[in-house]
Amino acid sequence: MTMNATVPGALRGASPVYADPAAVYIAANDFDKPTLVVSRQRVASAFDALKSGLGNAHIHYAVKANPAPEIIRTLVLKGSGFDAASRQEIELCLSQGARAQDISFGNTIKRGADIAFAYEAGVQLFAADSEAELEKIAKHAPGAKVYIRLIVENSLADWPLSRKFGYAPSSMMGLLDYAVELGLVAYGLSFHVGSQTRQAAFWNPVLDDVSALWHAARAAGHDLQLLNIGGGFPAFHGEHVQSPRSYAAAVVAAVTARFGDVPHLMAEPGRGLVAEAGHIAAEVLLVSRKSADDMHRWVYLDIGRFSGLAETEGEAIWYQITTPHDGGETGPCVLAGPSCDSADILYEKRPMNLPLALRHGDKVMIRNCGAYTSTYSSVGFNGFPPLDVIVL
Repeated sequence: MTMNATVPGALRGASPVYADPAAVYIAANDFDKPTLVVSRQRVASAFDALKSGLGNAHIHYAVKANPAPEIIRTLVLKGSGFDAASRQEIELCLSQGARAQDISFGNTIKRGADIAFAYEAGVQLFAADSEAELEKIAKHAPGAKVYIRLIVENSLADWPLSRKFGYAPSSMMGLLDYAVELGLVAYGLSFHVGSQTRQAAFWNPVLDDVSALWHAARAAGHDLQLLNIGGGFPAFHGEHVQSPRSYAAAVVAAVTARFGDVPHLMAEPGRGLVAEAGHIAAEVLLVSRKSADDMHRWVYLDIGRFSGLAETEGEAIWYQITTPHDGGETGPCVLAGPSCDSADILYEKRPMNLPLALRHGDKVMIRNCGAYTSTYSSVGFNGFPPLDVIVL
C-alpha cells in the first residue's frame, strides 16, 4: 500500500506511529480484498485503561463486538470476563481458556437447549426481560442467578438500543418477585445506555432512572447484588471522546453517587475495547458523477454495508478514512459499497469530504473498525467475499 505510514499517528492514543501496529501493517502490505487488521497489543492496552478507570467493576467483554479467538485469548489472559450472546460464543470463550463462572449469558432471547448447555458447563449468570424467559431459565437452569434487563429512556447515545430489549420499569418488581417464585436467584439489574455514548455525562439521565428502581427493589426486600451497566463505551469516529480511563472513571463516579456501594458492578464494553485496535484496508473501485452538473461525486469502495460496514445504517457510526491524497483539496461525495443493492450506500444524507484527486485503484484505510465489522460481514452477498481478518 502506498499511503503515508505516518498519517495513522493522528488516531487517538497513537502519537507515535509504532503505537498503532494495525495501521503500520496496512501501510506496509498490499491486499487483494477488504481486510480487517487488528492489534492484540492495542486491545490489551484498552483493557488496561478501562480497568484502571472502572476500579472494582468487573469487565465482561461483549464477545459479539469481535469474536476473533486471538482477541478472546488475549482478554482471558488479562483476567476479563465475557458477555456471551449464544451457545457458540460460550463455546468459543471456553475453548480459549475462559472459566465458565466468568461468562454471563447476556442475551434475553435464548433457546432452552442452549440455556441447559450453559448451565451444565458452569455458567451461573443469565439475563432475562420477560416472564417466559424466566420460565425457560427455571426449567433448564434451576436455581440460577438472573439479572433483569430494563428498558431505559433518555438515552443520549448515537445508537440507542432499548427498543428490542428490556422490561418495563413500572413492572420490574413483579418480574423480580416471579423469579423468586420460580426458585431463581433475583441477583440484579442490567441496562444498556446505548452504543457509542460519546460523553460520560450522557449516562446521568439513565442512571437517575435506574438507581430509583434499584433502591426501590432493595427496599422491597430483594437483596440485589449485581448492577450490570452494559456497554456504551465509545471509540473515536471523528468527534471528540474522553480517554478510556477518564471516561470509565467518570461513569463509575456517577454510578457510586447514585447507587452507593454496589456489591458486584459489571460492565460490558465491546466497541470501547476493540474498535480502535483495528482498521480495514480497502480500495476505491470507482469515482463518478451522475451528470455533468452533479454537485457530489460518487465514490464506490470494495466494501459496503453487506460486507462489514453495517453500522453505517442510518449513518450512525461515522468512520474516518485515510487516503494517499490526504492534505490535498477535498470535496463532498456520496460513499457507497460495491454490491448491486440500492441500499448499499454508506453516507449520503451527510456527504463525506474526500480528496478530489481520489481515483479508482487508490488504496484507503477505514479507521477504528475493530468492532462490529467482521461479525456483520455477510457470507458472499452478490459473490463479494466476506471480510478477511488478520490479528497481529
